[in-house]
Formats: sequence, structure tokens, C-alpha cells
Amino acid sequence: MLPKISPLEFVRAIVRIVTAKPHVPSTVQGNPLLKTILGRRSIRHFSEREIPDDVFTAILEAGRLAPSTVNLQTWAFAVFTAQSWQQFFGRPIPFNGQRAVIVLGDAHWNKAIADMFSDSPLVTYTVAVINASLAAMTMNLAAESLGVSSVMLSETGRTGFLDAGYLKQKLALPDGVFPLMTIVFGYAKGPYPPMPPKLPLDQICFTGQYRGVSPAIAEDWLKQMIAGYKAAYPLSSFERQLHIYRAKIGQAEQDLSRMVFRRDRRLD
Repeated sequence: MLPKISPLEFVRAIVRIVTAKPHVPSTVQGNPLLKTILGRRSIRHFSEREIPDDVFTAILEAGRLAPSTVNLQTWAFAVFTAQSWQQFFGRPIPFNGQRAVIVLGDAHWNKAIADMFSDSPLVTYTVAVINASLAAMTMNLAAESLGVSSVMLSETGRTGFLDAGYLKQKLALPDGVFPLMTIVFGYAKGPYPPMPPKLPLDQICFTGQYRGVSPAIAEDWLKQMIAGYKAAYPLSSFERQLHIYRAKIGQAEQDLSRMVFRRDRRLD
């Protein structure tokens, strides 16, 4: 059950969201890469401006050169233009995006490695998720540095891990290949949104034994999320969005369980 917030709490939460800034030591504030990282936002409104081929190729190259466990490179990228996406899926890229990459964890391509770990499906899956997620974030930041905005989706448009079963069939994915997310790319239409509510550094860092986030900080974060979502989407609510996810999670759990743990034969 999500907490109720009063009108005053709503206003205070919105003010905190709008005025929030990254906390960066003054000695490194001018670093260009750090500025790109801290200024990145998930964008959900893109213009009609097309992304040049050379710019998009550079973004993909950044993903190709991302770090990975033992250099296994357990990833694959399904790459689309606005036109090819429309032809393949029968609908536009979400948010009027101009390019899209479906990022896949791929433990299939390297048969020698796959055979070695065929009796450890959860480890194999986890390694693939770690590596492919690193590649996804690397592409995300490369795009930002080139002036291209993006958003990483797990559900919108049936192209994330919550639609794993659908994507396995649609993309003809073999065993050992798992859909994780879709990155939508484009040029932002309008200003960047404010920084979403983030937990304080002293709540997520610790030395020694784990201590977790304080209940008061957790509740404050949740109230900011509820208020921020309502301000951005007046006709919806954070709770409604969670219900949408909840409605799909059961099927996604079944699909992913079959894809990860059912091993009637070795990967081929």
C-alpha cells in the first residue's frame, strides 16, 4: 500500500525534485565526462530530427567496446531505424524515437564457453545480464556525449524483459539469448526534465556489514516518486503504473524461468 501525501507534502516534494542538484566536489566540477554523466536524463519526447548514420555507428561501437566479464562479450544488439521498427513491429518506436536497440544477453554465441557452464544456468544468465547492461549504459552515455538523448525501457512497446516470451518468438532467439531492454534514441524535444529523486550517498554506501536505507529516507523517496509522477502525468499515477507492471510480471517470471532454467539439451 503506497502512502498518502497531503497537498503540502506534494508541493514540498515537487520543490525538492525541481531544485535537486548532483553533489560534486568543486575540484572536479569542470570534468566534461562527469558533466555528461551527471546531466543525462531519460527522455520520453523526441523530435523528428533523424540521427545521422555515423553518429549512430559511433554509439554502437561504444557498446561493442564496453567492458565484460573475462571479455566474454555476452551481448547482442537488435538494431532498428524508425522505418525498420515500424515494418517489423507494426507500430512506431515509443516516444517518437528515431533509432532503437534491443539489448540482449547472449550466452549462445560462444559454444565452447556455453558448454562449460551449461550446468550453471543462473550464473550464465547473471553474467550475460551484467555484461549486456554495461554495454547498454556505455551506448547510453556515448549517445549523450554526441548530443543524442535516450531512454532505456523494460516494458513500453513490448520490447523489454517483461515481454521476454514475445520477443523470444518475434526475434527467433535461440536458447541462451535473453531480451533485457530497449534503448530508444533521438534528439530531445523540449528541455530536459529535472533529476529524479535519488537516495543520498550515505544511504547506499557502507563499510563492513550491510545496514540498508533508513525507513524515513525510504518513505521520503517514495513520496517524491508519487508526487513527481503525478506532476509529470496528471491523468495517471505512480500506483497505476506499478499496477501495469504488476499485471505483466507474472507472465514475465514464467517466460524467463523457462528461458533460463529449462535445459533439456546443451546450448547449440
